[in-house]
This record gives sequence, C-alpha cells and structure tokens, in this order.
Amino acid sequence: MLGTGFSAGLVGGLLGIGGCSIILPVLIFIFNFSEPVAIGTTITAVIITAVSGAIGHIKIKNVDHKTASIINITGSFGAVLGSIILALILSQIWILDIILGVAFIYTAGRMLYEGVLRREAKSEIEGKKVPGALWLKAIIGFGVGVVTGIVGLGGGYMLMPLYIYALSSPVKIAVGTSLESFIGQAVVSSGFKLYQGIVDVVTAICLGVGTAAGAQFGARLVPKTPAWLIKALFGAVFLIVSLKFLFKGLGLPFL
Repeated sequence: MLGTGFSAGLVGGLLGIGGCSIILPVLIFIFNFSEPVAIGTTITAVIITAVSGAIGHIKIKNVDHKTASIINITGSFGAVLGSIILALILSQIWILDIILGVAFIYTAGRMLYEGVLRREAKSEIEGKKVPGALWLKAIIGFGVGVVTGIVGLGGGYMLMPLYIYALSSPVKIAVGTSLESFIGQAVVSSGFKLYQGIVDVVTAICLGVGTAAGAQFGARLVPKTPAWLIKALFGAVFLIVSLKFLFKGLGLPFL
C-alpha cells in the first residue's frame, strides 16, 4: 500500500490533482475494497497528504489563511451533511456507484480539456490572495464539503479548480490554499466514517504516508514532463473509470 500511495502521490503531484482521485478507484477495482470502505479509507489517508502539503506551502507563503478558514468552517458543515447522506445510502451500493461515476466524469473532462487541447489550467495571475466574496466562498466550501462527505474527494479534485476558474485565484495560491482548506472537512468526514466502521486504518496510514512522499517527487518532475500528454492519458483512464462505475451501478456489463 505504501507503493500504491507513492504512485498516486507521484501522479497527483505531477498533475496537481491530489492523490484521492487516483487512490479511490485503485482500491475498488484493483484491491477489491467495497465502495464504502474505499471512500472511508481514502478520505482518512488524504488527511496526512493535506497536512503535509499545507505545511510545505505555508512555509513558502502560498496560502490564503482567511479563505482557508472560511472553507474549513463551511466545508466541515457540508461534510457532516454528506456523511449523513452516505450513511443513508450505504446499503444501496448501486446509487453510490452512479454518484462516483458522475464524480469521475468531472475529473476526466477537466483533464481531457487541459490535455487534448493543450490548455494550461490558467495563465498565472499575480497576488497572494484568493479573490471573491465571503458568501461565495462559503457556498463553495459547503458544496465541496457535501461531496467530500459522500465520495471522499474534494481537495485537488474540486477546490483547486474552483479557486482558479470560479474565483480567478493565482495558481500557486490556489494549490496551497486548497490543501489547508481541505483539512477540516477531511477530518470531519473521516471521523464520521471511522464511527461507521468503514475505514481500514492501517491501509489509510500507509497510503497517506506513501502519497505524501510521492507528491514531493511528482512536484519535482513538473518542469521535465509534458503535462498535457500526461493529462490526456489520465483523462482517458478516468473516463473509463467513470463509465465502469456507471455501468456497475446500472447493472450493465462493461467491456
């Protein structure tokens, strides 16, 4: 599991998407974890990655602490609601599969857009803050928190692109702030799932440590790798993952 975490962190650090969107389908489709346990284990592992990454970005002053505080507070409330929704549908795995399928379509679409069209996330904007009204940040935090509570995804998967595209944040500040912003909702979501008994704690720790280490190496490879090509390839992979979830949820065979 350390190797799996390291690989996820390496790719996540290279692409700026975090490791959770890689770990989750690997646990389900390769290691045959049930969807609920995969979600609980992934969100618990991501706490280690988020804390490690946030500390690194705080040291180089790439974090807007005010925005992170707003997102952490509202996101934690959203994570409570999301975790309650997850508890209500735990016995309906097909619903969970469809939700996961829709969630991964977003990842696939974003990566294919930036990869196939060779589009950068956004040209760099100067500044040390994430722009935007407090109420809008609060809504974003709550919404991402709900998603985090249900499917165990949120940081690099949703917060970072929302900071960049919706709030016109400088990219470096978006990356650092998304990590600090995600800690609160990840802790709340993980706490609920630990209580529900759907976390493999040993696996989560191994994945978290491996992902944190791999992310450091991935970040170093950024200047040496054609990111558009990697994004296009993984966009195609995530599209297959999303279709696999959807077909599984609908009870259809997937070739």
